[in-house]
Parts: sequence; C-alpha cells; structure tokens
Amino acid sequence: MNGKIVGLVIMFSGLIAGTALYYLQVYGFYKEVEGGDVQLVSVVSNLPEPIPFDGLTAIDADSSPIRYRACFTTEYSLSLLTESYVLADKATPRNAPGWFDCFDAEAIGTALEDGTALAFIGQKNIAYGVDRLVAVTDNGRGFVWHELNECGEKSYDGTVIGEECPDLPAQNSN
Repeated sequence: MNGKIVGLVIMFSGLIAGTALYYLQVYGFYKEVEGGDVQLVSVVSNLPEPIPFDGLTAIDADSSPIRYRACFTTEYSLSLLTESYVLADKATPRNAPGWFDCFDAEAIGTALEDGTALAFIGQKNIAYGVDRLVAVTDNGRGFVWHELNECGEKSYDGTVIGEECPDLPAQNSN
C-alpha cells in the first residue's frame, strides 16, 4: 500500500512539474510589447532608420534576447528597400509560440527561399551578440525576430571571441 502512495505522489509531482514547465516555456515568459517601431540599417549611414509601418504586434521575454517576434505591414516596396537598406546574409526565422498567429516561421522561411520575401538587418547588436532581422514580403507584410550574430555564436559555443567583437557587457554581481 505504501509503495502505491509513493508512486502516485511521484507521478502527480511529475505531472505538475511538466505542466508548469510547458506553461512557462510557451506562455509564462512572453509579454506583449506596447509601442515600438520598425527600423532597418541604411546602406548610406550604416545606422538603423525607422521605416513607415502599420499594425505592429510584438512579443518579447526577459528570459532570452532571442525571443522577440513581431509582425507589421509597410507600404515600402521590396525594390525601394533593397536600394536603401542592408540585406541580411543569412536569415532563418525562429519559431514563435503557437498562440502568436501572425508569425509563421516556416512560411516566412519558404518566402525567403523562393524570393517573395527579403531579409534585412534591423539593428546590429540589439543585445550582445544578437541582431534584429526584418523580413518583408512582396505584398508588404513584415516580420521581425532576433538572431545570434557571429560574435554571439562564438560567445555561446565557447570559442575565442576575437578583436572584431565588442567587449562583453559587465555582469551584475547581485
């Protein structure tokens, strides 16, 4: 009898822990971002410049610098954007939580592959080793996400960062 009770307690504890972990990963850490703008890095100044947009919907989480996702529309054409702003070399959209319907990473990735969308650098080093990327489709729909840049990849995989990367930010010792 005691073994059954212990087994049930372990199973019930595992179920609660699993449910809590799932909730925290999919819902708990994310929050809607109020306000904000959409910026792209200019080919002239090499600095981010705002572009006109409408209907920005964004989510973010403090737990990781790569959890940011956003959707918007713009009236700028792809030809105007390619003449004025820096294209991203490689862009692979990261999955968003299922409840954030406007951001479909697989569809965005397909559009980037078949040329119906182009990816631009929105801002370099928005957090250490993380760039903001913006993809815009030929019909004006836009998507934003964060991606590790070369310095971020080196920093996280443990290889020597080198002089071309900025200094690591100071760690708080709280």
